[in-house]
Amino acid sequence: MNWQPVLEGGRLLLRPLVPEDWDALFGVASDRRIWEIHPAHDRWQEPVFRAFFNDALAGGGAMAVIDKASAAIIGSSRWQGYDPASQETGGGGSIEIGWTFLAPSHWGGSYIREMKRLMLAHAFQYVSRVVFRIGETNWRSRKAMEKIGGQLTDAVDSSQMAGREVAHVVYEITAKSFAEGPLAL
Repeated sequence: MNWQPVLEGGRLLLRPLVPEDWDALFGVASDRRIWEIHPAHDRWQEPVFRAFFNDALAGGGAMAVIDKASAAIIGSSRWQGYDPASQETGGGGSIEIGWTFLAPSHWGGSYIREMKRLMLAHAFQYVSRVVFRIGETNWRSRKAMEKIGGQLTDAVDSSQMAGREVAHVVYEITAKSFAEGPLAL
């Protein structure tokens, strides 16, 4: 799978995240509103976001999200956990999309929809299932996921975030549901 594509929509450009994006992306991420209901509620702090940013670069699947009208970085997202022969998909493969955030100025649905549509269309060239892990109490992200056709699965996992154990629910979108769902072209 090509983890570092350039994807372009009507209003957004997604391109690989690079070290030089630090200042612009931290400028967005330092807004506490982004993290207020997120499990990593302290990610607005520079040392915490620095670790997040460095992990994103090291993973190789991070994307900068750019508003084409202003040429400004307005957020990021990434791919992780590529499994080309996932058993859940009958061998059709899966990947996770996550770690997504946008500037509050771009909240409200249309930008997140375009970003996820671009990323999903790219992913479905390689896999038949995309999963999304979302903090169990992150209702903003859960609502956004449902609006783009994400189906809540029975899977729940947990991890350490901001010094505490946090449960994550798992949503999925399959290639078939994507082709027939709210993000279909």
